[in-house]
Amino acid sequence: MNTTDIFANFYKGKRVLVTGHTGFKGSWLSIWLHELGAEVIGVALDPCTERDNYVLSGLKNKITDLRGDIRDGKLMKEIFQKHQPELVFHLAAQPIVRLSYDIPVETYETNVMGTINVLEAIRATDSVKVGVMITTDKCYENKEQIWGYRENEPMGGYDPYSSSKGAAEIAINSWRRSFFNPNDYAKHGKSIASARAGNVIGGGDWALDRIIPDCIKALEAGKPINIRSPKAIRPWQHVLEPLSGYLLLAQQIWDEPTKYAEGWNFGPRTESIATVWDVATKVIANYGSGELKDLSDPNALHEANLLMLDISKAKFDLGWEPKMNIDQCVALTVDWYKRYRGADVYALCAEQIRMYSTA
Repeated sequence: MNTTDIFANFYKGKRVLVTGHTGFKGSWLSIWLHELGAEVIGVALDPCTERDNYVLSGLKNKITDLRGDIRDGKLMKEIFQKHQPELVFHLAAQPIVRLSYDIPVETYETNVMGTINVLEAIRATDSVKVGVMITTDKCYENKEQIWGYRENEPMGGYDPYSSSKGAAEIAINSWRRSFFNPNDYAKHGKSIASARAGNVIGGGDWALDRIIPDCIKALEAGKPINIRSPKAIRPWQHVLEPLSGYLLLAQQIWDEPTKYAEGWNFGPRTESIATVWDVATKVIANYGSGELKDLSDPNALHEANLLMLDISKAKFDLGWEPKMNIDQCVALTVDWYKRYRGADVYALCAEQIRMYSTA
């Protein structure tokens, strides 16, 4: 067995469909699945920039690379019917909080109806046995409390993005009860879980309004890093941490389909919860240059200041827990950005996945 395959050859030869594979998390998941020997089918919109991890890694040459909008339910069913996936990871979304204030309707259409369209495609396709629906830690009704949210706490959300993800979770739970009920597994043969992760960092993310891309863009341009919410506290984790949780969850569901079909939190250890200012300071230390500028605005659009997840359930029931602390997460992330211009980016990503898997 490949010593870096922590999933014991489970994914080798499996047909796996990933929505949102051109995005940051989706590209990393697709690379990891490809490295594990899976037959990957990616469905997504075009990547946002020419520097996205999906583009630089040449991922389109490694997998079945499809363009499609999850808001098109008919197209989703056609793609599923044609490619007959066995497992589905649904990551496609409108993922930016501040953008959701500008395009609230599109955010809801994508995050709620898009998710329902994927659920309906799963329902209509006999080959699919497992669906892992990725939402966010922001799906919870955030009371800015100092302890982490557990999976059974109320869904909610202040802004259109967060509330759309809460609504998506309610829809996933409804479809699970109505059409994929574990008690009726013998009839439908499908298991659906949802996965909620915190603020994810890693190489190849150039999205707007995210701290690491903001830092790297400023550093590459030789400009100060503007910090919008210096005191905001987030549960930071490297992208490979939650992805390892998603992959483990899908494997466990496949083996015990009625036991794990529910919601799951994948967050960092408590000591990896830090302010935006602290993280940016660590980026500068690893990069070797740069300076910070506080641009906080008391009249800015509302964004949560404090949000944490309780990961006890994943730890005790799945046997998953994060491997890296905040310093290791930032170091691995900055390593990618320092090397990507002169490297084979696919090989760079595969190397970081191997390092993570053998840590």
